[in-house]
Amino acid sequence: MRRAMDEKKTNSLRLYFRWPVFLLIVLALLAAGGFFIEIRVGAALTLAAVLYLIAMLVIYLVFRRTIRKRLVDFGASYAQAQNQLLRQVEVPFLLADESGEVLWANKTFRTLFNSKKRVGPLSTVFPELESADFKKVHKKQVTYNGRTYTLHCAPFRVESARDLGDLGDQSTPSLYNLYLIDDTDLLYYRTTLEEERIVMGQIYIDNYDEVMEGIEYVRRSLLAALLERKLNKYFSQYGGLVRKLEKERYLLVLKQKDFDALEADKFSLLDDIKTVNIGNDMAVTISIGIGLNAPSIDECYTNARAAIDMALGRGGDQVVIRDGTEIRYFGGKAKTTERTTRVKARIKAHALRELIEARESVMIMGHPNSDLDCIGAAMGIYRAAKFSQKKVHIVTGEVNNSVKPLLERFKGNTEYEEELFIGGQRALELFDKDTLLVVVDTNRPSYTVCPDLLKRAESVVVMDHHRLTKERIENALLSYVEPYASSASELVAEIIQYYDDNLKLRPAEADAVFAGIVMDTNNFEDKSGVRTFEAAAYLRRNGADVTRVRKLFRESMQDYKLRAETISNAEVYKDCYVIGICPSRELNRNQTVVAAQAANELLEIKGIKASFVLTSYEHKIYLSARSIDEVNVQVMMEKLGGGGHQSVAGAQFTDSTTEEVTARLKAVIDELG
Repeated sequence: MRRAMDEKKTNSLRLYFRWPVFLLIVLALLAAGGFFIEIRVGAALTLAAVLYLIAMLVIYLVFRRTIRKRLVDFGASYAQAQNQLLRQVEVPFLLADESGEVLWANKTFRTLFNSKKRVGPLSTVFPELESADFKKVHKKQVTYNGRTYTLHCAPFRVESARDLGDLGDQSTPSLYNLYLIDDTDLLYYRTTLEEERIVMGQIYIDNYDEVMEGIEYVRRSLLAALLERKLNKYFSQYGGLVRKLEKERYLLVLKQKDFDALEADKFSLLDDIKTVNIGNDMAVTISIGIGLNAPSIDECYTNARAAIDMALGRGGDQVVIRDGTEIRYFGGKAKTTERTTRVKARIKAHALRELIEARESVMIMGHPNSDLDCIGAAMGIYRAAKFSQKKVHIVTGEVNNSVKPLLERFKGNTEYEEELFIGGQRALELFDKDTLLVVVDTNRPSYTVCPDLLKRAESVVVMDHHRLTKERIENALLSYVEPYASSASELVAEIIQYYDDNLKLRPAEADAVFAGIVMDTNNFEDKSGVRTFEAAAYLRRNGADVTRVRKLFRESMQDYKLRAETISNAEVYKDCYVIGICPSRELNRNQTVVAAQAANELLEIKGIKASFVLTSYEHKIYLSARSIDEVNVQVMMEKLGGGGHQSVAGAQFTDSTTEEVTARLKAVIDELG
């Protein structure tokens, strides 16, 4: 390529010297033509051409040697300057063949690396290049004598280097030019900036009010001081700064390098804080939300707030780290503490009423294969929206047999709209920008009946009792996610009480909400707290009948036999876990409920810590997980892409077989069990 360029320049120079000859020929032609016009014109042009010829010959003969000498001098000086530049440039520069043998190096390289006249293989200087293929290497980081360099490499034709006299064998087909950039200082300052980056966090004492109420008044200030001292002592050893914002909330500031050590400790403070005891019956638990790797301190603090909200939404007693878009969890294995205060429920009820009354219509949506808790919560919100005189629709998918008796009480009933329950497609047709979408019994977009509604909705309300995960409904105007609650129906029952003093559920609606609580608490045996029974008492005052609700839970002989078959074929794994598979029946649309019931019954076996039942339904594998108090099945299900509560959880799988899911489940048990 270089030779072609040189030849092009030479041809251009020759053409430049031939232009006077071309001009002389033009003048001669003009003189000849002038004679045809008039003799005097032709004579004048001929004289001009002769004078031009004489001048051209004089200049060419007299100054020819001078011009040539100057051209030669320029070419020589240009080559010398080019050669001198390569040798004296401050950047280490060298030429090597395909094997890495150094053929030529400039003065800077030899001085910097104490090389003799012949350097030899480049790998003697940089061991990282021992097996390097220079055809593929364009940029590579190498080290020498404690400093880090970036090696840049590019192909170099031998013909281009003929000016260099000490290249060696000119028959080599190709060479590579390489130069080094010292990045030691750049990497040092970059690392320093990364390590000095600010990390923001928030610390929240989950059960502050509950713990304080359980001890003597004179000891409360002592307990608060002990908690603050333990927080300061723990984080100060990692260079962190803790400042109190409210009675139960603290601000945490530390550097990235200190946070790395803190994360390596896996936040042992979560367990250590529970040892603080000055007579309190309830152990203190804390939640920590941390935001890092944000462009600004303000965004870092925003991430920390989002992280602490997620930690509290997952039940507390854990650390949530929001690292950009990535979310990591630590802890979360303790039993969720029930809140005794109802202030939050009252605030959420008033906020929900404002949102409903600001819209023309309301749509309520739960999860596919809706269960009694989902329908019960939806009916509670329905009554609140009807109290505000709004058009209401409940979006449902395919329901199992256990829900049909409840739905039959509303369908065909003249007291309710004909299109009270609609499918996803009809919902999309009726939905407009002035519709409020209320999502109940799920907080994950992919777990809703019609995810497209969420994409179209400008106003969304979420009410759920499942712990938050990485996937959640974003930008909800109102989010009431409380893992301490037994069910979504319990949350809705509390909301209704504060919606308006004159709001009263109809008996059929009260039965539906009550049935949701009964189902998710396994007839008040699991996750039943004070507020659960208070919600049940409120529903009883509104006309809920225990006998009618009990009849909703009666099952067919086919379901009873299917559950018995599932239990009889269950496998005991590692002496304390039981895994069952509910057989698939094409005509049985109730087998997911049967699987959950079987998981509950398997817990009655002595020595069993957790039960897991799988069933295949409509090309999906459903996994129900249950425990009493020794195992956190929610953490296990999160490992498998699901979620739930500490004692009641589940997961769904597509494109898998029951054998594959069972193998994955056993691997998680081996890891966490």
